[in-house]
Amino acid sequence: MSVNDHDHVKEVERERVYERPATRDPVVVDHGPTPGEMIRRIIILVFGILQGLLLLRIILLLLIANPGNEIVAFVLGVTDPFVEPFRGMFQLDRVGSEAGSVLDVAAIVALIGWTLIEALVLALLSLGARRGEDATV
Repeated sequence: MSVNDHDHVKEVERERVYERPATRDPVVVDHGPTPGEMIRRIIILVFGILQGLLLLRIILLLLIANPGNEIVAFVLGVTDPFVEPFRGMFQLDRVGSEAGSVLDVAAIVALIGWTLIEALVLALLSLGARRGEDATV
C-alpha cells in the first residue's frame, strides 16, 4: 500500500465518522408495559395472593390458631372455596395430633394444584409469541 492509498483510507474513515443523516426523525419510546404484560402481571399477582393465603392457612392450622380470631377466620374463610375442590382426592385430607395441630393435606394439594393452573394460564398467554419476543405482546 502506497502512502497515497494510506492517506485515502484515512480520509474515507474520517468521512464515515462525521457522516450524519440529513433529517432526524423523532424517536418515540414507550416506557410502559404492553397490555399483554399487564395481564400477565395481574395473573401473577392474583395467584401469588392465593398462594400466600394457602400457605398462611397451612401454617395457622399447624400452629393451632384460634378460629375465633378475626384474621384466622378470614384466612380460613377465604381459602375454603379454593381448597374444597381438592378435598377427597386422597384417603387422607388432614393429619391431626392430640394437641390439636392439623396438617391440612388438602390445602397442600390445593397449593400445588393452583400453582400448576397458574403455570398453565401463563403458558396459554404465550402460545402466539414468536421465539425471542415478549410472550405477551
